[in-house]
Amino acid sequence: MAGDTIGGSHVSLRGLLDRLDTSRFKVLIVPEITDGRLALHYGGFRQLADPAPPRTSFVAGRQFGLLNWLRTFPAIAKRARFLKSHKVDIVHTNDGRTHASWALAAKLAGVPLVWHHRGDPTARGIRYVAPLLADQIVAVSSFALPGGIIGAARTARVVHSPFDSSISFDRPASRAKIVDELELDPNTVLCGYFGSFIERKRPIKFVEAVGELARLTNGPVAGVMFGEALEEGILNAMSAKIAQLPANARVQLMGYRTPGHDWLAGCDLLLVPAIDEPLGRTLVEAMLVGTPVVATNSGGNPEALANACGVLCEGDDPADMARKARDLLDNPEQMAQMIARARVRAADEFSQERHVQSIEGIYLNLAEH
Repeated sequence: MAGDTIGGSHVSLRGLLDRLDTSRFKVLIVPEITDGRLALHYGGFRQLADPAPPRTSFVAGRQFGLLNWLRTFPAIAKRARFLKSHKVDIVHTNDGRTHASWALAAKLAGVPLVWHHRGDPTARGIRYVAPLLADQIVAVSSFALPGGIIGAARTARVVHSPFDSSISFDRPASRAKIVDELELDPNTVLCGYFGSFIERKRPIKFVEAVGELARLTNGPVAGVMFGEALEEGILNAMSAKIAQLPANARVQLMGYRTPGHDWLAGCDLLLVPAIDEPLGRTLVEAMLVGTPVVATNSGGNPEALANACGVLCEGDDPADMARKARDLLDNPEQMAQMIARARVRAADEFSQERHVQSIEGIYLNLAEH
């Protein structure tokens, strides 16, 4: 684990590790920071410190260039010896920083590498490095699959992220919790944003969409944004846009809170303005807890919301997102039918059982070869 920022990949991975067959698989977590949030997140699993932690962590969400990759070179030999000394059979990396930190070490140690790709399919790592160093590429959506027929790219496959369809939730209680905390009018339309505040996820477009929806409805509208800023200057830009909202609109930064599905269940709508997002976890979680989704027609969003399980709008157009949200709110019968379809699809297509079975099969196949 590179860095110490918790994202959707870490939540998905925990869903896998909790359900692996312990008679066949032993899990070893190697965090860069031994007393950090990631180490705590994977508490209960055996953990050993990174044998060659960097002086400064790579920044989540920032483009990973050649100079950053060169920074990992002095650690390769130490990490390779670490893998050999602990008799590691498979290395499973789950984000760009960790791919860069451990892929070459796994190759040097002769240990099969599962490169779990959850990002942009045009990124240099998945296009040029993964086909050469990985033994198996796994993508979270068809959109995220790498192109090409070289090396591991030939056998890359989609394994959708796992979700717990048995989660319990109380929508009225969750909604009341948000309304009471923010002292809102009970008739306020609650629009949710869940995720890091980074450019790809378009948090500023969310703020603009909330304002547009307020202008269309003339009633009170509130945007509740759950997440943390991971890019410099983005909070200032968001604050400036929030200051321009109409009088009947409000946007509140709620910070990082868990469990996310409990807060998501309290929202009347989930607005997803992200562009080129491979497969946002919150879309599927919203489907499971009955929160209707309005998302950009981009990345893995259409795949997640297939079979009319959500509403798609034009990318980078907050006015279109607001219109689609207004139309959905004005048609409760259509919305109820969509919610019912979405629950069935999410429970089937994105089940933990299906995910675990697929990954276990990959592990066993690599171990046999």
